[in-house]
Amino acid sequence: MKDEILFSEKQKFIQWWLWLILLGSNGFLAYGVITQVVLGKTFGSRPSGDVEILLVFGLTLMLSLLFFSFKLETLIKTDGVYVRFFPFHISFRHFTWEQIRKANVRQYNALLEYRGWGLRGFGKNRAFNVSGNQGLQLEFEDYKKLLIGTRKPDEIREALQKVAIGNKQ
Repeated sequence: MKDEILFSEKQKFIQWWLWLILLGSNGFLAYGVITQVVLGKTFGSRPSGDVEILLVFGLTLMLSLLFFSFKLETLIKTDGVYVRFFPFHISFRHFTWEQIRKANVRQYNALLEYRGWGLRGFGKNRAFNVSGNQGLQLEFEDYKKLLIGTRKPDEIREALQKVAIGNKQ
């Protein structure tokens, strides 16, 4: 089979502290909207107008929904690696084995190497990650690198062995 799927993974942001911040902010602002807009009492010692508090609440809610929609999808097929970071990538990015010089699973530090999670880095060293410290490191023929975060490092290693790319030099 030409396009046989050897590995598949879907990931979302699961950091508890991120969701605590987002849900806490939304809860606090929802309380402010109910207190001030619905009940007509002032919210806070220096209250904003109703329009401002509704606007801030709406923006915070939209930011939370955006984070909820983030999804990193990775496929390893017999014809290459496919990756999509939705909603930034509507369709999959396809990297053929001919474009890839080296591929291996490695441990990394998201904060020190890429300054966090998400779509990170520019130029020669980029990363797509949502959590954890394991990733598929791709090095291309032009020596640019892309790290794709994973929670299934052993399964990726098995897929790479099936296409014998892990040892390609």
